[in-house]
Amino acid sequence: MPEHRGVSMQREQMHIGNAAGFSVDRMDVGGPVVDSLIASGRPAALFYETLAERTLAIAQRERRTDPGKGYTADLAGFVGPVLKRCVASGVPIIGNFGAANPFGAAKKLHALAKEQGISGLRVAVVDGDDLRENLRGLRTRPWGNEKPLDLANTEILAANVYMGSQPIADALDQNPHIVVTGRVTDSALTLGPLMHHFGWAADDWDKMAAGVLAGHLLECGSQITGGYHADPGRKNVSRMAEIGFPIAEVEEDGSLVITKPVGSGGVVNTRTVKEQILYELDDPRNYLTPDVTLDITDVEVEQVGVDRVRVTGAKGNPAPETWKVTISVDGGWLGEGEISYAGPNALARAKLAAQTMRERVDLLELDCDLRTDLIGTVSIHDGDTGELTQSFGGEPQEVRMRAAANAHDEATAALIAREVESLYCDGPAGGGGVRRNTTWRVKTGSVLVPRKDVQPRVTMVTEDDL
Repeated sequence: MPEHRGVSMQREQMHIGNAAGFSVDRMDVGGPVVDSLIASGRPAALFYETLAERTLAIAQRERRTDPGKGYTADLAGFVGPVLKRCVASGVPIIGNFGAANPFGAAKKLHALAKEQGISGLRVAVVDGDDLRENLRGLRTRPWGNEKPLDLANTEILAANVYMGSQPIADALDQNPHIVVTGRVTDSALTLGPLMHHFGWAADDWDKMAAGVLAGHLLECGSQITGGYHADPGRKNVSRMAEIGFPIAEVEEDGSLVITKPVGSGGVVNTRTVKEQILYELDDPRNYLTPDVTLDITDVEVEQVGVDRVRVTGAKGNPAPETWKVTISVDGGWLGEGEISYAGPNALARAKLAAQTMRERVDLLELDCDLRTDLIGTVSIHDGDTGELTQSFGGEPQEVRMRAAANAHDEATAALIAREVESLYCDGPAGGGGVRRNTTWRVKTGSVLVPRKDVQPRVTMVTEDDL
């Protein structure tokens, strides 16, 4: 650990930019963010947040099929366009795109660097989040009110703990070009660089809280620059196709300004910032992370310029003694199919198709949980097609019936999908545009483990190690 960590000294403002808020985010947005970071002349870092619980489960499934996979599939698409500029300008890239295979991601990054003629790439891998081999030997506690998984009688496919910011800060102390992590908290991707740059101590709770808040504001990409804010006629946002991704300009005391690349689309105002502060927040006094318990009740936001909002007042309390672990187990198979009905009496024909599917499942005595939806007739708010309501006047001219079933085996799931396609000829009239699919599913659940039982590791991977 560097000598300055925990020592009070004034350090230059740091800029941190986000270039992805989830695994299938746009891949052309990193360039403007990097250009802004470089143009500022300030110490800077760029991060990608690409790992949700769902995407980690998918990654674990992919690695079981191919041990070389399991990292973010679009890794090259995200990092490739900015890699040369970041390496040349000294802007480190941090990303949880390691997912289930951080070392596989490191290998891919070295291959990408070689393709671009970059030599001497330094990649730091943060791992230790994978607890699959020893989870049953740890003292676990339930996660909230979630129904526990039957771990005694189920194969554990994956068990990944949400680690905090310290290992990312430690990795940056070794001066890498890229830091690849597996499961860490989203906010750690911002707080880690801030700890490294400012020398914040891990028990300086207000500084930790400020860094977590900064990460929470940035972690979902363009949500805070207008993407999730847009609601035409109520909250208008211009040039959505060119929306700029967020940048935080952070001071040593933890105060910050949220902005975006000059000339980009979207908007940063007090409303977008307040909405993101409240996003996925439960108790405003006790937002739990591995690094700190964040209290936002005294946070203030102020518009200080065009697309510039100042945020202050984050308070922190000691971090919890337990960390969250996401567990993945075999979730069986999903079989689904869709078929459309159009023209006069389309709704009645779609209802008949759904009824037919339910009767076929009973007739064939299939062991599955079937769900049917009539898409376009309030299916989001009412999944039971037996009691459909309509939010519009008159009959719809087009309805799409979807049938989906969870089954223990692939054959049953595939049969459900096939039954939808059989409606082409077996009625009702006028069905078309069938799509069907069968997918192996991974079911997830969560527990808490003592933080002392988690051992993060930092490993430098150079081209000589491959």
